[in-house]
Order: sequence, then structure tokens, then C-alpha cells
Amino acid sequence: MIKFYYNAAPNPLKVALFLEESGLPYEGVAVDTKRGQQHEPSYLAINPNAKVPALVDGDVVVFDSNAILLYLAEKTGQFLPEATPQNRGALLSWLMFIASGVGPFSGQAVHFRNFAPGDNAYARKRYDYEARRHWRIIDDRLAQGRYMMGDRYTILDMAVWGWAPRIPAMLGDGALQEFPNISRLMAELDARPAAQRALTLKDRHAFKIEMDQDAMRAMYPQIFAPDPA
Repeated sequence: MIKFYYNAAPNPLKVALFLEESGLPYEGVAVDTKRGQQHEPSYLAINPNAKVPALVDGDVVVFDSNAILLYLAEKTGQFLPEATPQNRGALLSWLMFIASGVGPFSGQAVHFRNFAPGDNAYARKRYDYEARRHWRIIDDRLAQGRYMMGDRYTILDMAVWGWAPRIPAMLGDGALQEFPNISRLMAELDARPAAQRALTLKDRHAFKIEMDQDAMRAMYPQIFAPDPA
């Protein structure tokens, strides 16, 4: 059976959506990052990057949420576009755009708006600008069709769904109003039974809530690292 290592963050959430949509049997294994469990040797043996999620499928190990989505889609043949070279190119391009752009800039925007210590005016401005720019590109894409790949629901929509609820945390209250097509997609996906099941996955474990100094050390060790020479 698949072992799915998860927490309540955006990246595990989109994998949980795939697992629930596909009906694949899986065992959820909680990784409490505020307690530093991502740094334990047993987990680092699975994901040396000390991030969540990760997936173990027999003797196959996959980490990075977007790699997991692609692996599961190709394993099952589900939630992929029609098999044409053009669609394959679009799928890979948008998946990598989300992996290398939307996710990292969104995460940094959340961090510098809500958690970074000290005065980081330039960092906040940079990541606010870039996160907003990336989400505008996604919204413009969704203006062209019901889903990221037109009329077919795919792993791209799941990847967007994982991060989009964090838009207010990264860009401020009311920011979702700037992206009507993303809001439309979110409303549709949120209503799906699989999405509702995925959202309850976090309730199976009593994750640490407090962002105390121990949690900050576990999640943002760079804050406590020596300054570069």
C-alpha cells in the first residue's frame, strides 16, 4: 500500500486530493514539521530535502509534490490530458511553472509577510510582486477554459487548488477578488467530495499549532543560523 507522508500545508494537500479522487488505497503518515519531525533520520532517508510531502509506493520513493502528482497520474492513467504531443508539452510546462514559480514565490510571500523577523521591506515587496504576477498568469490561463487544460480536470488543477487558499495569507485580505477565474475553480473543486475528504486529512493527527521558538527553529532554521561572512 502507498504510504503518504503529509501535513496540513498546501503541497501535501494537492497530493491528498489526487489520492482521494483516484481511489488509490493509501496510508497517511503525519509529519509534524512544527515538532521537527521532517529532520528525523527516518524521514530524511525518504526525503533528504526535509520537506513534506513524500510518497513510498513499494520500492518507489517520490518526493516533491508536483513529481508525486505526475507519478500518480502516470501510474493510474488518471487526471491527464488527452495524449497528444501538444498536450504533453502544455502539461509539463504548466506543472513546472507551478513547481518552480507559483509554489516557491507564494511560500516566500507568506513567510516574509507573516513570519520573518525584522524589517524586510524589500523582501516583502519582491515576493508580493512575484507571487501576484504568477497568480495573474494562472488566472489568465483559467480565463481561457474551465480548467488549466481546457475542459479536462487534471493534476494541474489539483496543483493550483493546493496553494490558492493561501492567497490572502501571501497577498493580503481580499486578494482573491483579484483572481475571479481562480476563485471560480476553487469553488468548483471545493465542492467535490474528494476535496472535502482531503481537507479532513489534517484532522487525523493533532498537529502542533503554536508557532513558538521551537517551531520556528524546526521550520525556519536559517533565522538562527550564523550570519554569512
